[in-house]
Amino acid sequence: MNKLHYYLLAQEELSKIKDLLYKPTILLHACCAPCSIFPLLYLHEYFNITIYYNNSNIYPETEYNIRLNELKQFLNEHYPDINIIVPKYDYETYMQDLRPFADQKEGQQRCFLCYTKRMDEAYNYAQEHNFDYFTTVMTISRQKNSLKLNEIGQALSKKYPKVKYFYSDFKKKDGFLIGSKIAKELNMYRQKYCGCEYSLPKEENNLER
Repeated sequence: MNKLHYYLLAQEELSKIKDLLYKPTILLHACCAPCSIFPLLYLHEYFNITIYYNNSNIYPETEYNIRLNELKQFLNEHYPDINIIVPKYDYETYMQDLRPFADQKEGQQRCFLCYTKRMDEAYNYAQEHNFDYFTTVMTISRQKNSLKLNEIGQALSKKYPKVKYFYSDFKKKDGFLIGSKIAKELNMYRQKYCGCEYSLPKEENNLER
């Protein structure tokens, strides 16, 4: 399947939802405020959205909190109807599965495992709390493999069959550019790296663990 296919699947699903007499619920995994801008614009008309901020991959904890607070502020100012769920931050436990892949470059198996861990946790929450749909904002990023993210979502949908996976490629149709433009206009904090210590810019990768 190609990226356009996932975008078309999203459009088809929204066409079905538009004909419903109610807004279904969706649990939206979000990694930060800038990446959430366009997905929220895209989905808010169709869904009752709850955000799940499970990002124990982010290092250090101060960075995690900066991103979380920026997201909370954005929601408070622009989407006061959207609730945010924040599970406990635990970087060391989270990284135990990823450390065997420490020498890999960004965008390889370590990253795919990271996507899977976060999406799995969020998807599990969605099923336990009776959401209709689940998806992640991560397909908005130019640095993330949207094909792989959707493959992970499809696989997890078999594990959590009560919740439908919403396929996406949010960067399509200038989604990334629209989100970036709004983030700049709002003077929003925009991080310089994905999240974990391995993705830190070299000049910053001397932080104490």
